[in-house]
Amino acid sequence: MNKGQENTAIKAKDIIRGAALPFERGKNSDYDALINAVGDARFVLLGEASHGTHEFYEARAQITKRLITEKGFNAVAVEADFPDAYRINQFVRGKGDDRSATEALGEFKRFPSWMWRNTVVVDFIEWLRAYNDSLSGDNGKAGFYGLDLYSLHTSIEAVLDYLEKNDPEGAKRARERYSCFEDFGEDTQTYGYSAGLGFAESCEDEVVNQLLELNRRAAELVNRGGDEDFFYAEQNARLVKNAEQYYRLMYRSDVSSWNLRDRHMTETISRLENFLLYKENKAKIVVWAHNSHLGDARATEMGRRGEWNVGQLVREQYGKEAMLVGFSTYSGTVTAATDWGGRAERKNVRPALPNSVETLFHNTGLERFILLLPDESDEKKLLGKPLLERAIGVIYRPQTERQSHYFTARVAEQFDAVIHFDETTAVEPLERDSDWEAGEEYEAFPTGL
Repeated sequence: MNKGQENTAIKAKDIIRGAALPFERGKNSDYDALINAVGDARFVLLGEASHGTHEFYEARAQITKRLITEKGFNAVAVEADFPDAYRINQFVRGKGDDRSATEALGEFKRFPSWMWRNTVVVDFIEWLRAYNDSLSGDNGKAGFYGLDLYSLHTSIEAVLDYLEKNDPEGAKRARERYSCFEDFGEDTQTYGYSAGLGFAESCEDEVVNQLLELNRRAAELVNRGGDEDFFYAEQNARLVKNAEQYYRLMYRSDVSSWNLRDRHMTETISRLENFLLYKENKAKIVVWAHNSHLGDARATEMGRRGEWNVGQLVREQYGKEAMLVGFSTYSGTVTAATDWGGRAERKNVRPALPNSVETLFHNTGLERFILLLPDESDEKKLLGKPLLERAIGVIYRPQTERQSHYFTARVAEQFDAVIHFDETTAVEPLERDSDWEAGEEYEAFPTGL
């Protein structure tokens, strides 16, 4: 680094350090600045830089509790399948047969189960149930909903169960339509490959027609089974339609399948908003998902590839009514797998690369802080320039760190605020083996990979 570069780095560090709002982890006042910045926003999108970091889950839970109790938020919508999360919704609203949060998480059996079957989520769900129980009546209670679309077969069963109870003849028609998938069992990827490449007939017409029939008979079905049960069934039918298309597109274009998935999640937020406005005359929604879904795609490499995401679409639809919050870390440990479908491992997170936003934050010397990004501020101008940014999903491959986990982004346009934890720890799965307990042996990582 030459003298000019060194001076620039020092100036950048000083700008961030001067704007950073440090907080003491565990105090109720930790997120005062962020809660105040939310103002009258009705949608607060809380990201995460990995799917396996304790501090990100913990912070989202603490912030969400305050949004519910102080700002009147009445829904938490998460990057999880709709029917799986709806079982949690029933539990936190005092319905269903589950006696504990752990039981309510029973649908989360598929990889990566630790995303939701972890100790922080259990604590939050127990809190949400206790909070709702403290309220009189049903209005004002906060729900828990899933946004994702991987549950094609579970959602089919949910639609059929609803119709069996409320419209047996309609159930026969739905069963006939959905039988289109029978040749593939529950192997959605083989269906997508075969239908997407023309080796088998697609089920597109059948799933579209089933959704159209539900919508056409909405008033009648609501009268028979109630508005909440119809909302659940209709959303599952919509999920089946979008999931069928998603699996077909997987083998054609990464951009098309990504865009369809994030469009589906955004549509689910809008459908949930409409339902809550109808039911309670109020819709204020907290969203939990990865930074890559919730930071505005137009400020990243994603946008240049033609991808959009939830953060972009929500901003376009709701403007200043939405606040986008990103998370970052410099080093520590993370729960992740080495390969898709693999076991949960407690892996070491390499120190962030030079020229990354994480290293810029690390150089402040602060353990943790909130960074608000008001217009015209020095920090917004600084972070309006492209920097490397790390994203760890359910898979972490440190051997190919640069290629697998970094992209360029203009953070000040991507988020309205960022929360940085300099060193973080792996989220604790409910099911963990001795290897997870032991963790990965530490090694001195080379830099610049």
